[in-house]
Amino acid sequence: MYQQLPSGRFPKINNADNGSDLAFNHTLEDQIHQRLIREIDQSVMRGLGTENFREDMERATRTLVAEYFPHLVGDSKESAIAHVVDEVTGLGPLEPLIRDPSVSEIMVNGPQEIFFERNGIIHRSPIAFRDTAHISRIIDHIVSSIGRHVDEASPMVDARWRDGSRVNIIIPPLTPKSPIITIRKFLGDHYTMADLIKTGTLTDGMARVLEGCVKAKLNMVISGGTGSGKTTFLNSLSAFMPDSERIVTVEDPIELKLQQQHVVQLEARPASSEGKGEVSQRDLVRNALRMRPDRIIVGEVRGSEAFDMMQAMNTGHDGSLTTVHANTPRDALGRISNMILMAGFDLPARMIHEQVTSALQVIIQLTRLLDGSRRVVQITEISGMEGEHVALQDIFVHQQTGIDAEGKVLGQLKATGIRPKFADRLRSFGVDLPKDIFDVARWG
Repeated sequence: MYQQLPSGRFPKINNADNGSDLAFNHTLEDQIHQRLIREIDQSVMRGLGTENFREDMERATRTLVAEYFPHLVGDSKESAIAHVVDEVTGLGPLEPLIRDPSVSEIMVNGPQEIFFERNGIIHRSPIAFRDTAHISRIIDHIVSSIGRHVDEASPMVDARWRDGSRVNIIIPPLTPKSPIITIRKFLGDHYTMADLIKTGTLTDGMARVLEGCVKAKLNMVISGGTGSGKTTFLNSLSAFMPDSERIVTVEDPIELKLQQQHVVQLEARPASSEGKGEVSQRDLVRNALRMRPDRIIVGEVRGSEAFDMMQAMNTGHDGSLTTVHANTPRDALGRISNMILMAGFDLPARMIHEQVTSALQVIIQLTRLLDGSRRVVQITEISGMEGEHVALQDIFVHQQTGIDAEGKVLGQLKATGIRPKFADRLRSFGVDLPKDIFDVARWG
């Protein structure tokens, strides 16, 4: 069984002296759970308020335990009540990880195989489900709460949990041993650019350049692998946008937390079980163009919406932002070009490259390093065309120098010495940067 601990401490396993004690506790909690459900069906639910649902449920559980299980006392009573309330109101054994603010992702591979990510590093958790049926019960609770369903005919679900976390579920027969749950938590903390500078994601000088790029309304792509911090960085970067602008965001699902006062959020919708009602990101990008946006932000470009995004950037919606899964700036451009082809237009490669070149100015490359830290490793300018290909030039790069005894990656972010073409545009928008900001000597 698992134990609830104060926030910030990791939940531990209570190692029972023998298997029968553990089985007894599981059986007892099942009895309380099932009786609670029956009691709720009869009378309790009518008195529960949505705002204080957990508190009301805990009160109802305590009343039920006192009446039907008077022999249950002390820590065993408190533990059983907490577990049952977690089952009814939340995600059961996963609740301590859900409540731990330092945990960013939770991965359930099987009843005894639960992993979590903290500070970029994956750890194995001691908490456990009783069996695959227990996992399935939590899955049923998740999908029913968000109006979705999962079965053999529709064995995959990707949706947003009620707290904003992104939940992916896949069940047998697509996974042979056990249902799989992956949760990317919607973290409450809002990281500012100052926070990212403090953690070493980038330097103050690089942040000043990127602030200028936002204020000068350059179109930018944030590129990186899974878990590299693209969404966090996009949130931080967007803080430089003025309150006087109307910003329309397109996401699937919603993850951004923009701080401006005039933000319109649009969220894609999957097809129903009958295959109807789907609203894609491309549909939303097209609609966003009719909503008088000053800037459009696509949380993550994944498919044919890339064509409409490039069209928007080329038709007066300067200062737009998006993210893309890619390991290098060159790969990011290749992925975007391939996505444009997904729109169904038979365009020659050169025409696609010209469209991308005229739409985008800057690529910010993020990487999660071996020690779990997230770093900006390149800020790259799209400088034009060289024959049939898009020309790129690195303005800032991360130079790794080694790994210390504790496994921390050593390195430094430096200017390459290339003065970007967009420097003149920044000056025309009143962005005042140090004259030597792009000089190698400044970063020596």
